[in-house]
Amino acid sequence: MGMTMTQKILAAHAGLESVRAGELIEAKLDLVLGNDVTTPVAVDVFDKAGFERVFDREKIAIVLDHYTPCKDIKSAELCATSRAFAKRFGITHFYDVGTVGIEHALLPEQGIVGPGELIVGADSHTCTYGALGAFSTGIGSTDMAAGMASGENWFKVPSAIQVVLKGKLQPYVSGKDVVLHLIGLIGVDGALYKSIEFTGPGVAELSMDDRFTIANMAIEAGGKNGIFPVDDITRAYLEGRFKRPYQVYEADPDAEYERVVEIDLSALRPTVSLPHLPSNTKTIDEAKGLPIQQAVIGSCTNGRISDLRAAAAILKGRKVAEGVRCIVIPATQEIYLQCVREGLAEIFIAAGCAVSTPTCGPCLGGHMGCLAEGERAVATTNRNFVGRMGHAKSEVVLASPAVAAASAVKGCLASPEDL
Repeated sequence: MGMTMTQKILAAHAGLESVRAGELIEAKLDLVLGNDVTTPVAVDVFDKAGFERVFDREKIAIVLDHYTPCKDIKSAELCATSRAFAKRFGITHFYDVGTVGIEHALLPEQGIVGPGELIVGADSHTCTYGALGAFSTGIGSTDMAAGMASGENWFKVPSAIQVVLKGKLQPYVSGKDVVLHLIGLIGVDGALYKSIEFTGPGVAELSMDDRFTIANMAIEAGGKNGIFPVDDITRAYLEGRFKRPYQVYEADPDAEYERVVEIDLSALRPTVSLPHLPSNTKTIDEAKGLPIQQAVIGSCTNGRISDLRAAAAILKGRKVAEGVRCIVIPATQEIYLQCVREGLAEIFIAAGCAVSTPTCGPCLGGHMGCLAEGERAVATTNRNFVGRMGHAKSEVVLASPAVAAASAVKGCLASPEDL
């Protein structure tokens, strides 16, 4: 029996000719990632274990993005610990306020991650880099500490689900709608500890930003990772950005999949996830009219330039509804600059939006947009669990940038077609 794309990457990094689902392996790491929340815990473990060196200062990334600019004394202390560790070992890929971006948008943008690599990060949405044909997955801070010291981690080889995409996206439908539709189909545990491998002619119809969004939310279906094939669109994105040679892996024709899911992109409508699970999906036609008090456009899922262009196209010449707060967060400094140069920032401000420096802030109820009791937000983020964005009696609706922007204008869940 042949191997999946993910299994081939794991086998190569374990120095094995082949691996099987369920097998335990020890594999070499191409990158270890941490942020301002998880790095301090890893540093504590690292020091208590008596480690005195990192395996490779160029293969560690520390990105201060969750509570920055620091919202309080505790968050400042977490960042101080991370800064001190980065300085102690001369970590090459260290990003702080003024140069930072939301980690899962920043690393691909800066050419730090690429095809065929094995990447781990002490953040569950590390699976984003599967959009580039890498095996990337979230780990705990203890594994991060071990990875930083040894350059290796243990893995259980995942079985796989194949998602076959066909057709072409219709207007106002994006990668966010695709992944919400998928999670609605299979559930939040439908791919538990499995690799979600995207294939089919529909892949070529998806932009890189669409793919990043879809891979990012593989974890919301329980996936160990999500991964896309490397094609001409991937290579065009890497051109001039990713400087190292890379290896492209492809699944064998006889690779074994536990399940095959087919999605016709042309049949999809803008989709939202109602509280309190990403799998609680409805089309916008079924959900429109639900009142909101806040809209958040940003995050590691949907804060890229195409997302902001989509939102700006809807907000241009319009105003955010009275009683609604609309917060726009470019995912990186480079994207922020593009917003300024293209006039998007002016559109957002003229519409009555607050435009923030890059931060994860509101997504996890950290800062820059916490919700009060009884409030409801529509957000381009990735989770809508109870209390995710603030008070336990607040609610989060997940949506695409186009739907979030239209909803901000209408004051309730709305389709761009309703404007």
